[in-house]
Amino acid sequence: MKQLLALIFAFGLALTAACAEAAAPKRQLATAVFAGGCFWCTEADFEKVPGVVSAVSGYTGGPERSPTYKQVAGGRTGHVEAVKVTYDPTRVSYRALVDHFWGTVDPTDAGGQFCDRGPSYATAVFVSTPAQRQAAEASRTAAAARLKQGKMVTPIRDAGPFWKAEAEHQDYYRKNPLRYRTYRQGCGRDARLKAVWGSR
Repeated sequence: MKQLLALIFAFGLALTAACAEAAAPKRQLATAVFAGGCFWCTEADFEKVPGVVSAVSGYTGGPERSPTYKQVAGGRTGHVEAVKVTYDPTRVSYRALVDHFWGTVDPTDAGGQFCDRGPSYATAVFVSTPAQRQAAEASRTAAAARLKQGKMVTPIRDAGPFWKAEAEHQDYYRKNPLRYRTYRQGCGRDARLKAVWGSR
């Protein structure tokens, strides 16, 4: 009898927990897409932001379906290297992410970013709703006023299909920390950011 009661009690506890979990509101996540030159660096810069759940490297902006790294880097597809950021809007706003983005790029350079040259390394903020566009445009105006040199050229573009990059490009800064640091320093990214934005 005691065993039966214990079993019924345990079942009741499990049922109560399951009902509570089902009734709890699901965390609503949102996404944002940014092109900041080398997607290894853009991914690394966004994954440090509190409220960001993940950042995935990929390609967007061109008509080609399922482009490869070789095709995009060769400038034959119209895509740029980009990162899709998944975030928790209760912890970080879309506007805050766009504000963060400006400080990670040189928005005065229309020919690429740092040592990476060519159209596939161009910068852009890709928006998918009118609210995102409004926030991005306001952030862009504010960022342009803070520039220490040059003129803002980074566009706000309508979002299109986003194609996830090959596995070797995902979390590159985590999987290859020494190579990543060597590349970032050798490319002069942080030195140029300091010149464009000053000390942050």
